[in-house]
Amino acid sequence: MKGYMKFPLIYKILIGLVVGLIVGMIVGPSIKSVQPLGDLFIRLLKMIVFPVVFFTLVVGAASISPAKIARIGGKIIGLYLLTTFIAVAIGLLLANLFHPGLGMALVGTAAAKAAAVPSMMTILLNLIPTNPFGSLAAGDVLPIIVFALFLGIALAFLKEVKVPRISEAGTAVLEIMDGLAEAMYKLVHWVLEVAPYGVFALIAVVVGTQGAKVLGPLAAVTIIIYVGIIIHYLLVYGSVVGVAGLSPLKFWAGAKDASITAFVTRSSSGTLPVTLRVAEEELGIDRAVGAFTLPLGATINMDGTALYQGVCAIFIANAVGIHLGFGAQIVVMITAVLASIGTAGVPGAGAIMLLMVLEAVGLKVEAGSAVALAYGMILGIDAILDMPRTAINVTGDLACSTLVAKTEGMLNLDLWHRKKVA
Repeated sequence: MKGYMKFPLIYKILIGLVVGLIVGMIVGPSIKSVQPLGDLFIRLLKMIVFPVVFFTLVVGAASISPAKIARIGGKIIGLYLLTTFIAVAIGLLLANLFHPGLGMALVGTAAAKAAAVPSMMTILLNLIPTNPFGSLAAGDVLPIIVFALFLGIALAFLKEVKVPRISEAGTAVLEIMDGLAEAMYKLVHWVLEVAPYGVFALIAVVVGTQGAKVLGPLAAVTIIIYVGIIIHYLLVYGSVVGVAGLSPLKFWAGAKDASITAFVTRSSSGTLPVTLRVAEEELGIDRAVGAFTLPLGATINMDGTALYQGVCAIFIANAVGIHLGFGAQIVVMITAVLASIGTAGVPGAGAIMLLMVLEAVGLKVEAGSAVALAYGMILGIDAILDMPRTAINVTGDLACSTLVAKTEGMLNLDLWHRKKVA
């Protein structure tokens, strides 16, 4: 058992995927007897998704010092949100051009239905919950995210109040939220240990009932996401650094250690020590700036995750025979950006947040549904998709921090002048 637990989860999930493909093709439609195992995994994921988002968002928002919100905080948050919007827009554009999953017509025991998309004004008004606890109980995605952000910012201000009773209370509540967030991360780890078996069951059922024709669409999703991430890496981050009057080539050369580490570890949080070192030693970002912007970025700046969610939402909708119109895709964009803020910087968290994006457009991942089958297919290749999206997340933190440091006069330009592109 110790050897099994030490064996990397990424390999266990890939083994589950491969075994599921083989068993599904051999056994055929009768493989549906393992469907309950996949349904159990889906239920476990749905159990943790909203608590993870809520507690992580509260802690992330509360980590912003009120004294820094006005200037550095405003700049870095604005950049993070802008690049994330662009990332999900790139993902949606590519998905609309190449239509991954179109024609698959997956069928589950529960019919796939998309909820009617409300008007833009209704969407904006519904961002503000009239009853936050009701939204939590009902699983309303966007109001939960907005309330968590408001609560986190309020706690950040409470910590700075001069009255000891109030500041201590704010700090105590934040510590409780932080502890609950850590508990959720532990639950995520436990649930993901079930992933190899859930992926095996979901993939086996899809292949057994639909045949090997499902493999082509999965390859298409992978290619689209990698192409989108390369476009974002070159054009968007090159432009961010270029606006600062700096060389994109020198930036990419300086950031490569953090980018490669993130690709291998699949964890923005786990890469943070490397990111902080690279920021100061390779990119000349003042430690005071990097110590604020980079941990914040590891929490709320998830460009690769947002791009991935845009592509996967279109794929899953196409796979179950549902067309997501312009209004629905706007909802996907807004939810992907907000959900990326609440994505924990740990391996596999983006796939869990994808549940929220799907819920927002009425593609409910119910046990036995076609949507659950399509989601299981994505989960089977998630490790392959997680590596580039984590690398781009960390690279984005460094690019935005570099621009902010330059505008604040807190960038070591001598280092940039001396730097040579390897």
